[in-house]
Amino acid sequence: MSNLNNTVKHNSYFEGTVQSLGLDTEKGHATVGVMKKGTYQFSTSTVETIIVVSGIMNIKLADGEWTKYAEQEQFEVPANSKFDIVCDTDAAYICYYA
Repeated sequence: MSNLNNTVKHNSYFEGTVQSLGLDTEKGHATVGVMKKGTYQFSTSTVETIIVVSGIMNIKLADGEWTKYAEQEQFEVPANSKFDIVCDTDAAYICYYA
């Protein structure tokens, strides 16, 4: 039996157009979420590894170029930074926090 927190936390951002469910996993804290078509900016406090589950995400890391990520592709966002996301269609993701 593990000592993981059994609570699922719900987060809602950008007037409900981005929503996620968070839980503690064997790999650490993770969220699974959805994004409606749109443009978003997020900030990080830890390293985040994001895996695209459905749709396509156009990502611009701080001081970086725009890069397109499709289903099953992943990218890493450094701690204490901001990044932009443009979803041309609805998208789903999993995010692991270091």
